[in-house]
Amino acid sequence: MSDVLMSDEVATALAQGRAVVALESTIISHGMPWPRNAEVALQVERAVRDQGAVPATIAVIDGRLCAGLTPDQVEHLAKDTAVVKAASRDLGACMVKGLTAGTTVSATMRIAALAGIGVFATGGIGGVHRGDGMDVSADLTELAMTDVLVVCAGVKSILDIPRTIEVLETLRVPVAVLGADEFPAFYTPRSGVMAGERFDDARAIAATWAANRSVGLGAGMLVANPIPAAHALDAGEIGATIDAALAAAEAEGVSGKDVTPFLLGRLNAVTEGRALGANIELVLNNARLAGQIAVAAAG
Repeated sequence: MSDVLMSDEVATALAQGRAVVALESTIISHGMPWPRNAEVALQVERAVRDQGAVPATIAVIDGRLCAGLTPDQVEHLAKDTAVVKAASRDLGACMVKGLTAGTTVSATMRIAALAGIGVFATGGIGGVHRGDGMDVSADLTELAMTDVLVVCAGVKSILDIPRTIEVLETLRVPVAVLGADEFPAFYTPRSGVMAGERFDDARAIAATWAANRSVGLGAGMLVANPIPAAHALDAGEIGATIDAALAAAEAEGVSGKDVTPFLLGRLNAVTEGRALGANIELVLNNARLAGQIAVAAAG
């Protein structure tokens, strides 16, 4: 915990053994436009509090690893275009250079583990990119080595879901799905991929996480929480839009870390903002479940 600057609220909650939920910050710095990004960040924190847990939004601020941000810090992440995006491999460089960064899933997991926070809510995790089996997100390897439970709405739908599930299995990362037998596809509750153990409540998930820890698994746990049907997008429309966006990315020479924001931007434009609305709703849904799991685990 020596390298993490925690807010008084987060530090007190951890010292008292109360429920704390980590939240990532790239959704603020790189995921949504101003001012919606700052508004959603605070809504997500409230969703965690409504379940009886303490939110700990995580970021790098002026080279310091932080867990628990002030409203001013959230606004800075949301407005300053100089804020960088940091995965776990980038944390050391950010610290040495004194940078301010929004943290991805892998970086948030790493900082959460250092702070002693075991439950983390995000939107979707990275995975294996379509068409390139060597392009694999660091989120997967972080899950394999960092004991943090991650609640998400599945793998981002722009990725190769079946191959991502195979990699998680190879890395021996336990996968749970809430209330369904199919792994969700981010914007839609169904992917056609049967994966993970089905659980129907937060307590069972918390108990399974505790059991994994009791046998010294040493890995994280992925909890897939399907987007509520009322906020889901049409699977056919999303699939066609993603295929067209992938073709456009290739034609325009977009590659590497620029592919995901390019595709998400195209999705939001084609769906006239409905993709952004669905993204917000699934993040809030994940924050609520993470809060319930954290409370069950703390109890």
